[in-house]
Amino acid sequence: MAQAAVSLTSGDTSTAPATPIEPAANGVLTVDLDAIVTNWRKLEGRGVPAECAAVVKANAYGCGIEPVVRALAGAGCKTFFVATLDEARRARTATSSAAIYVLDGFFAGTGPVYAELNCRPVIGDFAELAEWDAFCKVNGYHGGAAIHIDTGMNRLGISIAEAQALSARASQPNHGITLVMSHLACAEELQHPLNAKQVSAFREVARLFTGIPASLSNSSGIFLGPQFQFDLVRPGAALYGVNPTPESDNPMQQVVDLKARVVQVRNVERGDTVGYGATWTARRPTKLAIVASGYADGYFRSAGGVDGVRSADAIVGKTRCPIAGRISMDLTAIDITDLPSPLRRGQMVTLVGDGVTVDELARHFGTIGYEVLTSLGERYQRVYRGGGPR
Repeated sequence: MAQAAVSLTSGDTSTAPATPIEPAANGVLTVDLDAIVTNWRKLEGRGVPAECAAVVKANAYGCGIEPVVRALAGAGCKTFFVATLDEARRARTATSSAAIYVLDGFFAGTGPVYAELNCRPVIGDFAELAEWDAFCKVNGYHGGAAIHIDTGMNRLGISIAEAQALSARASQPNHGITLVMSHLACAEELQHPLNAKQVSAFREVARLFTGIPASLSNSSGIFLGPQFQFDLVRPGAALYGVNPTPESDNPMQQVVDLKARVVQVRNVERGDTVGYGATWTARRPTKLAIVASGYADGYFRSAGGVDGVRSADAIVGKTRCPIAGRISMDLTAIDITDLPSPLRRGQMVTLVGDGVTVDELARHFGTIGYEVLTSLGERYQRVYRGGGPR
């Protein structure tokens, strides 16, 4: 298993964010908007001639909907996907003209909000479709909607048989369908047999909706080949630096840099234990740095130190130092005994960045990069680099 690591910024200001760090900030999450734009352009190039949209749900995977949408719209992105109407409202403040699709579907009574925001529901049920059609008819609204077709995910979407029955609508004027889409269940596994099954099923259904754009590929699906790309691709996690090709090297740029402040440097004696549960025992006189980040901030408890098990590491300068004891809600202890130079209270330690990837932490945490990004806490000061005017 890959080792999680953190590293200290030791006086190097060459990569310092433009926004000043607040003196009281216990942690700083820096988001590189230029890297997000670079990642989008790389995905766009790989998907040509398909349009490249951007998934910005879950607060743009923890990176901030408004600045991310603003940066991507400025780079030429014309279509965004969110999960909820609240997210759609935030995205709309950052772009007046882009198409915004709401993935979690349409609920009765929400039609006026869709019309106000000029956004489109992703409909995956005939009852939803009937309610949407009723709203549009009564109000003379022609905003359009996407139809989600289930090709094997078994989560949301109408069945293939229902899609076939609905396809006759596509030949009618003012049919109101602006996109037909499905979602891949196993795209990150190149040889998974469900990929071929889903693309075959979706290809047959998409042919029935002549003249309506079709979309199947998420981040990993873009890398499965042109036959998966159709008219529009919908990258999400890859935009934010998560590896869309886990079976090979990550082609995306790192986006987030996470630093936490050293609250205290302290000494413990040989035989002393550290942290909740006394899971880690000092085998020598030990110097610890207590860092102001814990599982409430998205640095997961599972990364903590246990006797006999090498857990997450901290890289301070160029020295690799293990995390000592369990990570608690607000704090993490790091064994800095072997540092060649002193570490002082108030200095910042890097938890993500400087070669420590989100995917590396995810493997150590026992999860995926998506969860790491979307768990990064609100107590961090947010700082943005690049992305043009904000």
